[in-house]
Amino acid sequence: MATKTIFSEVKNSLGFWAILAVFGILVLGGALAFFYMEHHGHYVTGMNNQIVWGMPHVFAIFLIVAASGAANVASVGTVFGKKIYQPLGRLSAFMAASLLLGGLAVLVLDLGRPDRLIIAMTHYNFKSIFAWNIILYNGFLAILVVYLWTMMDRRKIAKALYKPVGYANFIWRVILTSGTGSIFGFLVARQYYDAAIMAPLFIAASYVFGTAIYSLFLLISFKLTGRELGDTVLNRLRYTLAIFIAAVLFFETIRHLTNLYATEHHGVEEFILASGSTFTKLFWYGQILLGSLLPMFLIWCRFLRNSRLALALAAVLAILGGLIQIYVILIGGQAYPLVLFPNAEVSSSFYEGVINSYSATLPEYMLGIGGVGLALAMVLVGIKVLRLLPVSLADSVVDPHHKKA
Repeated sequence: MATKTIFSEVKNSLGFWAILAVFGILVLGGALAFFYMEHHGHYVTGMNNQIVWGMPHVFAIFLIVAASGAANVASVGTVFGKKIYQPLGRLSAFMAASLLLGGLAVLVLDLGRPDRLIIAMTHYNFKSIFAWNIILYNGFLAILVVYLWTMMDRRKIAKALYKPVGYANFIWRVILTSGTGSIFGFLVARQYYDAAIMAPLFIAASYVFGTAIYSLFLLISFKLTGRELGDTVLNRLRYTLAIFIAAVLFFETIRHLTNLYATEHHGVEEFILASGSTFTKLFWYGQILLGSLLPMFLIWCRFLRNSRLALALAAVLAILGGLIQIYVILIGGQAYPLVLFPNAEVSSSFYEGVINSYSATLPEYMLGIGGVGLALAMVLVGIKVLRLLPVSLADSVVDPHHKKA
């Protein structure tokens, strides 16, 4: 029989402070990269008039999308009444907020003029999907704070709000991820973006990114703190990750088949899928093979059943595949030239009709990785000062149908 779940903070240890120091160094590197780009201007990056969204945006979008997926673990326990997921809810909500803040930090610091964010927050253009997202991001953070309160309130004052806020969290994050995907879906000028399926694709991708990060963090944190983690919880996360990877593959297949059917998209599809460019190799070898097929094999292979190393490797590959997927969509979509005059060849002195080149510089990588470090550092501080981690997630604790051997 399942027993009541007890939560506790992480105790002091040399290993904890060492890991936190590593993430602190990444944050420091990101800060230095920001000041360097702020002082010298964006000409020190690989971005230009054609590629206006670069590597920092890849990390930022990945973190924001992953935040929605990380919150899904808590939603399953609340909205769908799966009790086995409820002990995972606190870490899920806190991790979602941390990932979102890490992604937004990268976006704000890459604006060139971060102070202009005040204008964006006080003067809304509701025809812009970016304006919608400012509301969605702030609303998501507010809901996560209240959601976490309902789960951690010892006096049970907020207990009545647990279900309603859980439903609000579920609905809001689906809308938020749809908005992020719609940034690309609404950009009809870019041949590789213009597709309504971008919204459900990003929703499915968010589940992959968030579940992979959550599973990996759960494995490592429980191992390092000596807490018991049963196979029941891990197998739920394992097979959930595989199903979401398959869903992303399905939406990607539908998107490319639709583009191949429409003549206007043949050029960009040939560029991404078959031209032999860097984007072609990243798509097939990075996103599809290493980021999708191999993780599913590691999860579904019966010889690797209950293997924690296989789950950890699958999660790492899914994360890398997700970053590659965002890179191919974001950078690849900008690299292909705008189709100004359909069925006509365009050439001029300003790069019309030319494949745009982009090579990310070290400061761009440092800023993006700094956002990742910030998000993970916040999660580490969270499990240190708050009772986010269960003392035990053994099968006898979380599985109501568990029987002693």
